[in-house]
Amino acid sequence: MAVTVRVPQLLRGLTNGEKEVQVEASTVAEAIQALELRYPGIRQRLVDGGGDLHRYVNLFVNDQDVRLLSGLDTPLPEGSEIAIVPAMAGGC
Repeated sequence: MAVTVRVPQLLRGLTNGEKEVQVEASTVAEAIQALELRYPGIRQRLVDGGGDLHRYVNLFVNDQDVRLLSGLDTPLPEGSEIAIVPAMAGGC
């Protein structure tokens, strides 16, 4: 299934400046693997060594946080949109 992945500025160096990319995947994990095949190095920016999503990275499928769905096993209906959103921190 074709899905769109919205790439934040922070990772566009890995996607040759592309803001959005299309991949074929039926789950979030498959989408990350498809991204890694096309843009080596992006997986390690999203997933830790244990295979879990980094705590400072948020992934939304059709505006829903995958942590509140089925994590990396979240299914992707045709035409889904994945947004990669780095966590923001800081303050005064």
